Amino acid sequence: MPSSVMPTPTPIPVLPPPAAVSAVGLRKAYGDRTVLDGVDLHIPAGSVFALLGPNGAGKTTAVKILSTLISADGGQAQVAGHDLATSAEGVRAAIGVTGQFSAVDGLITGEENMLLMTDLHHLARPEGRRVAAELLERFDLTDAAKKPASTYSGGMKRRLDIAMTLVGEPRIIFLDEPTTGLDPRSRHAMWGIIRALVTGGVTVLLTTQYLEEADELADRIAVLDHGRIVAQGTAEELKRRIPGGHVRLRFSDPAAYRSAAGALSEAAHDDGALTLQLPSDGSQRDLRSVLDRLDTAGIEADELTVHTPDLDDVFFALTGPTAVPTPTTRPKEAVR
Repeated sequence: MPSSVMPTPTPIPVLPPPAAVSAVGLRKAYGDRTVLDGVDLHIPAGSVFALLGPNGAGKTTAVKILSTLISADGGQAQVAGHDLATSAEGVRAAIGVTGQFSAVDGLITGEENMLLMTDLHHLARPEGRRVAAELLERFDLTDAAKKPASTYSGGMKRRLDIAMTLVGEPRIIFLDEPTTGLDPRSRHAMWGIIRALVTGGVTVLLTTQYLEEADELADRIAVLDHGRIVAQGTAEELKRRIPGGHVRLRFSDPAAYRSAAGALSEAAHDDGALTLQLPSDGSQRDLRSVLDRLDTAGIEADELTVHTPDLDDVFFALTGPTAVPTPTTRPKEAVR
């Protein structure tokens, strides 16, 4: 009699998201100065990927290679499914590039800048005017459209620059230090624009020296120093790599404090403040372990505070001539 036992279904493998940009072993040197020394990148489609590093780390060189402005000395890369070496035209058709210095022509109006870009993309004049008007409105530039771009503020010029980049409907945009020189209000406005682009399905490769910017925007961050990727991951993953994180427990009852000190014998004590401090990476698993030990001992803390290193600590620990991880001296606190 045939068995009635149903075969176990074969699990469907979970595939990683497709890469909008991938690179293996990118190298570039100028004379005896190596600018990129074997850079590997994998940027999922529809995400923000930040290249974070000090001046001279190689960020702009990486963008120039990936956008076909210069050629690599070694390595391989694909952008939007096109190989840099064999399909540079395909790459250029799929991307938009906005540099740290605006490409806006200040001698003509904002509208004329937009129409010039539509001409470069070979749009028919009626279609070009429609696209230009829509993008000027989208970036809140309609009122200034007839004014010379030289009269625009830095934030307005940067918005116009990105609007011009979007004329060709690129799937991938390289933003090379897009908020350099902007005031805080304009920088936050630019962050909103970048978030909206990604919501619309665009992939963004962002280079920046602003740690807050990478923390706010990036799904993943690669720290580049002296032409090499020295760390890569989410902002939280990078922060957990740096020593100095800890949990602080505060008690109002001296008896509860003494009991907790006995249960958590490895904790540093502050008898005057009735606080205990334990090393922690800030992960949920680590916090649960501390709370479980307190629960087992029947103790409840009045306050639990998590101190984690921030991206400043990551940056200083992983870049520069003395890139040795050191404990953070400027912890951020979050009361749980």
